[in-house]
Amino acid sequence: MLPAGLALLAGLDAGLLLLGLPAPVTAERLPHVHGMLLVLGFVGTLISLERATALARPMGYVAPALLGIGGILLVTPLVPLVAAKIVLAAGAASFLTVYIPLWRRQYDHALLTQLLAAGLALAGALIWIGQDTMTRVIPWLIGFLVLTIAAERVELARITMGPAAGIRLLVHGWAVTAALVVGLVFPDAGAIALGLVLLSLTGWLVVHDVARRTIRATGVTRYMAACILAGYVWLAVAGLVLLLGSPEAQPAYDAVIHAVFLGYTFSMIMAHATTILPAVLRIALPYRPAFWAPVALLQLALVVRVWVGDGLGMPAAWRIGGVLGVIALLLFVLTAVYSAVRGPARAPAAATAREENSAGGGRMLRVDPPRRAFSRTDGAPSRSDGAPSRSDGAPTVEEGSA
Repeated sequence: MLPAGLALLAGLDAGLLLLGLPAPVTAERLPHVHGMLLVLGFVGTLISLERATALARPMGYVAPALLGIGGILLVTPLVPLVAAKIVLAAGAASFLTVYIPLWRRQYDHALLTQLLAAGLALAGALIWIGQDTMTRVIPWLIGFLVLTIAAERVELARITMGPAAGIRLLVHGWAVTAALVVGLVFPDAGAIALGLVLLSLTGWLVVHDVARRTIRATGVTRYMAACILAGYVWLAVAGLVLLLGSPEAQPAYDAVIHAVFLGYTFSMIMAHATTILPAVLRIALPYRPAFWAPVALLQLALVVRVWVGDGLGMPAAWRIGGVLGVIALLLFVLTAVYSAVRGPARAPAAATAREENSAGGGRMLRVDPPRRAFSRTDGAPSRSDGAPSRSDGAPTVEEGSA
């Protein structure tokens, strides 16, 4: 987690430099590695760490270690940039191998989609080794994050989405991959195809995701649902912009990458942080109403940057939105640290029971004492209390109706 946190801070610092604003650190190559610091150095490390926790084998932690170290090497002046790129690509390759035993443990379409997404991340990392810019790399990173997060949502909402949800998701995954391959030869056609697939995926997820109903709930359930739905809105925005063709002009390029990487990805991270991080780190991160502040600020920052700055061509709004985005992410980190340090909030037993049994817009992880379990013929972890379990062996998830 420490290298991931450093990659996040370095990426935000690089973002300020790209905005033409003063930043705490002004290393020369920081602006050139801004995207990879946040996508693979931070988010990639987090996702691979969660997968390694689900795998529960020592070798699984090689992936987050290499990705985290690669992120640090990207900002280390004494290390050649190409060497840092190679380490990052090795981390992406290790991340891909983590899914193989998970797939053998339980054949599942959502898990197979995540494996495909990890392959897109590896392809992007390999392409970047021979590139000075991120133009050809960005689409592959978009595919990686969009499919990984969508697969997580399908795993969590499997009951409400129906038994065919996994195969539909996998079809979207292969469609994204096909669009990326076409984009290597015909950039405009590839971008339009990718935009169509993203819009199709977003529409399908919005219709079937339980967050559409749990937004009417209260507390952490409503918070998660609001973050998830906001993420879908920004993914749709990116899809619409891509319909205009390859986003090579600065306003379109800026709108797409920040709608996906900031609006979609970080909204989803904020939604699930109170459940994923405790499962990985074994540290309680209770929800508090203060979490609404960074989420609301992030959405405001994106409206100012994407809609006003990029859409209306106003450089001042573009910079203001960028600064607000940096503040929003830092505020979220500070809020999370404060909530973890302060510890669980006291609540009446009845209220606590209702909260645990509500259908959250994301994971409602229950950390229970060990129970007597029956064995399964497929070797996957089982529970004797009838609670649902994830196909990859990750901590138990409860998801129902509001």
